[in-house]
Amino acid sequence: MPDLGQSAPDFTLPTNGGGTFTLSEQSKAVVLYFYPKDDTPGCTKEAIAFTEHLAEFEAAGAIVVGASKDTAAKHDKFITKHDLAVTLVSDAEGTLCEDYGVWVEKNMYGKTYMGIERATFLIDATGVVRQIWRKVKVPGHVEAVLDAVKAL
Repeated sequence: MPDLGQSAPDFTLPTNGGGTFTLSEQSKAVVLYFYPKDDTPGCTKEAIAFTEHLAEFEAAGAIVVGASKDTAAKHDKFITKHDLAVTLVSDAEGTLCEDYGVWVEKNMYGKTYMGIERATFLIDATGVVRQIWRKVKVPGHVEAVLDAVKAL
């Protein structure tokens, strides 16, 4: 699990649209956000908010990448259904979630289970973690991340 000022764990994973994404090949800052599941209310709102601000992230020199354990095929359906413009990586094996420490015990209605903690990592162009948001609440989050990108 990376900490502020540490190198972000590198990864290569399949994306929506049949592509692959490798962190170490990026020449811009990367906003890597983890979310529990495609097409659930909070995750949809978050993906739409990142899509709505994508041009501003790009203007500030950053790319936005979402990650969940859903398959790339599910990501394709999610993107088509909601007209999303963000890149979504498929962490079907859960390795990325483990590497970033977001595969955690959750509690809902008195039941505990393992799941993805909604979290965002701001990784600069050299691969260093500059900011971490954990237990993210969707309202206002994308704007806070954008402000941090602009401050890099």
